Amino acid sequence: MTEPSIDPDVPLRPLTPFQQGIIAFASVAMGAGMTINFVVVAPLARKAGLTETQVAGILTLSALIYALMIPQWGRWADRFGRKRVMVFSLLAMGFTNMAFLFALEAALAGMITGLTMFFTLVFVRVWFGLLSPGLQPASMAAMTDATTPTTRAAGLGMLGAAMSIGSIIGPAGATVLAPFGALMPLWGSIIFNITCGILVAFALPKSRSTRQSAKRPSPLAMRDPRVFPHLLFLFTYFVGVGMIQQTLGWFVEDRYDLGEERTILFTGIAFACLAVMMVIVQFGYVQPRKPDPRRMLPLGLFLVALGYVLANLLMPFWALCIAFLIVGSGAALAVPAANALGSLSVERREQGSAAALLAAAPPAGFIFGPLIGASIYEISAALPLYLSAVVMTALGTYAAFVVARRPLSG
Repeated sequence: MTEPSIDPDVPLRPLTPFQQGIIAFASVAMGAGMTINFVVVAPLARKAGLTETQVAGILTLSALIYALMIPQWGRWADRFGRKRVMVFSLLAMGFTNMAFLFALEAALAGMITGLTMFFTLVFVRVWFGLLSPGLQPASMAAMTDATTPTTRAAGLGMLGAAMSIGSIIGPAGATVLAPFGALMPLWGSIIFNITCGILVAFALPKSRSTRQSAKRPSPLAMRDPRVFPHLLFLFTYFVGVGMIQQTLGWFVEDRYDLGEERTILFTGIAFACLAVMMVIVQFGYVQPRKPDPRRMLPLGLFLVALGYVLANLLMPFWALCIAFLIVGSGAALAVPAANALGSLSVERREQGSAAALLAAAPPAGFIFGPLIGASIYEISAALPLYLSAVVMTALGTYAAFVVARRPLSG
């Protein structure tokens, strides 16, 4: 018996714009929960007695486990349902961040010290990497099912942009919460994650339907020649981003001679500038106008590089904020463009698998970026900014002279 054909112009599992917005909002929460530690944990862990490299090592290990677990969570999302995995992932991120917060409080209070403190923080953070990676592959697959070939790139680009915006909003939220205590930003991210998990549970329909006749393509291999260049490109980009997110708190603290609470506040302000510009550019320009991603990509990367250089050259704090406004405008162009080009590099039926594979790039980049940034920061505070600028310039040059000349496919 032949299987009924599926109209490619009809979504496999339609979602309303509100439901798609809930998934994007959950991606914002996930991005915030992943990165807020770079602002809050960096100065506090140093105060507790850890070195810069030890702090980066803790976060790097969890990022490594997170990246390695993404493919497995993608398979579990296919087996148990997108919605269930998304809800579990958001709740797991909230509660594992809560456990990490309690461990950090114990370290700051002197209840655990030395190697006991280090390995306790490592142990707690490992559970974050094991239990929370499911949202990215599950949300990418759900958005693929909810879109048609003509709307898929925009839908997947929205999720990538939401995750990136969340990765900045998390540190930026420290601006509001830091005056109430150095650990309050972590509590804010915990509540944000758990609240989004509850919203997803009530807002989305059951993700396992009776339409089992539609065959899904096999998952793409990481070394698939169509996707691998885009995966490597995004990985390199997030290595550069990771260097800055790990070290910016130290940079602000050392340059302006601040205490830990004011460091969190000032670092959060810088990230807030970045986040505000990302939101303005993404939803004021990219989403309504849908420009050619081949043109967006190099422009965005050159703007990010320029912002990093200016952040070191301009001494007043207000000038640092302007530099991060420039970084935010560039990131809002570069990240959605890179994700869209990666998903469009394969056949239409494979775009969901490609998007899920590309979702591994940010956590994979954060395996190496923070560790590299922390290591070279001990040599010179300016090195992470300049090295990241070099990375972005190299990627922008490649995008301008190679990627921009390729035809769009998919």
